[in-house]
Amino acid sequence: MFTGIVTDVGRVERVEPRDGGVRLRIATAYDPAGIAMGASIAHAGVCLTVVALPEQGDPERWYEVEAWEEALRLTTIGGWKPGTRVNLERALKVGDELGGHIVSGHVDARATIVAREREGDAVRFTIEAPAEFARFIAPKGSVALDGTSLTVNGVAGNRFDVLLIDHTLGVTTWGERQAGDAVNLEIDTMARYAARLAEAAKESY
Repeated sequence: MFTGIVTDVGRVERVEPRDGGVRLRIATAYDPAGIAMGASIAHAGVCLTVVALPEQGDPERWYEVEAWEEALRLTTIGGWKPGTRVNLERALKVGDELGGHIVSGHVDARATIVAREREGDAVRFTIEAPAEFARFIAPKGSVALDGTSLTVNGVAGNRFDVLLIDHTLGVTTWGERQAGDAVNLEIDTMARYAARLAEAAKESY
């Protein structure tokens, strides 16, 4: 479980194809001594499991994860290559501050940035979501995009917009994002449950 608050921007160092997936080496500011084998880390919103670490005493800071068919199909991972920068977040621990919203790390789909506009000290991104997920997105609701917890400002059909301040642009990969880029989309779990309850209530009449 995560909160959508990015705590590091990692860099893909190596991509090794596997049968049905890939193994990725990620360079990070995280201290590998504090990462356990099997730990969950969100990569641009995708929860992946650590499968390799440097030898004890090795000063290098990296770890390796693997992504398989479902992740490659639903997310942007298939397009990652050495040098790609990705938002990282360690899994939530008991007692941690919940600064964003509850994020599972199970990406629903890829969404597309259709516009980027500067508005004073912030940038407004207009995002187009697949129709089957757009219905769960509402003004003032939460959404996770590339692992970042964001508040929806407005909705029009399958499109919605979010506003990112300069600080967020500087400490995440959002400063690099442009119109035409794909981003990983995770719908707010509460919004999904609310929609399902509404459907169930309607069916009961």
